[in-house]
Amino acid sequence: MSRDSLQLVRNATLVLTIDDTTFLVDPMFAAEGSAPSIGDKPGVPDALEVENDRRNPMVPMPDVDLSHDAVLVTHRHDDHFDEPAREQLDADVPLFCQPADEEAFVEEGFTDVRPVDDERSFGGITIHRTPGRHGHGELGEMMGPVSGFVFEGEQSLYLAGDTVWYDPVEQTLDEFDPETVVLNGGAAQFVGHEPITMGTEDIAAVREATDATVIVDHMEAINHCLLTREELRSTVPDVQVPEDGEEITIE
Repeated sequence: MSRDSLQLVRNATLVLTIDDTTFLVDPMFAAEGSAPSIGDKPGVPDALEVENDRRNPMVPMPDVDLSHDAVLVTHRHDDHFDEPAREQLDADVPLFCQPADEEAFVEEGFTDVRPVDDERSFGGITIHRTPGRHGHGELGEMMGPVSGFVFEGEQSLYLAGDTVWYDPVEQTLDEFDPETVVLNGGAAQFVGHEPITMGTEDIAAVREATDATVIVDHMEAINHCLLTREELRSTVPDVQVPEDGEEITIE
């Protein structure tokens, strides 16, 4: 049996190895403090205020091995794919994405863009695209299309992406029955709105719905992610909350 592993780099950036094939997920390579606060970013409506003005990322990039066979980007928000990543990635890297993002990657010069409509294969791994909802109501619509992905090899791993808990997440768990589930936590939010990524109630709902190992990332790196690791660990039992740079062996 191959040795599967997941290493949290920072925020949602992961080095994910399944059946000896390594995927770099949602690369955000910006130096600490080199990007504006979410509330100060161009394109963010004035009505969407955040509770602090700390510059992003709020933490440094850890010193980890980013070697990979392919890249997967769940969606193109800057905390999942940024300008430094665009500049540093090889143009010919196999790059998996949701169909809505294909054109933008091609325009940026990537020559091996592989949109996942339903499913695709790579290195003996089947990659399924799954639904996501990046928030609630009109704000969720405003945040644009997002996707999750299931990786099927000897074991299966569900990467939920930037989504809240809703029926299609539960349906994905039922359909694929993954051994491992990776959730984007942090309860990212704007003042006066419900969170646009999972908070403690969402994560507890996932924990209740599956016997899988549940790993939570997307925390303490971006200024509108308000749920801390300490709060999550003390509130929702039986979930793994890695530190930046930490590697988890997937049993």
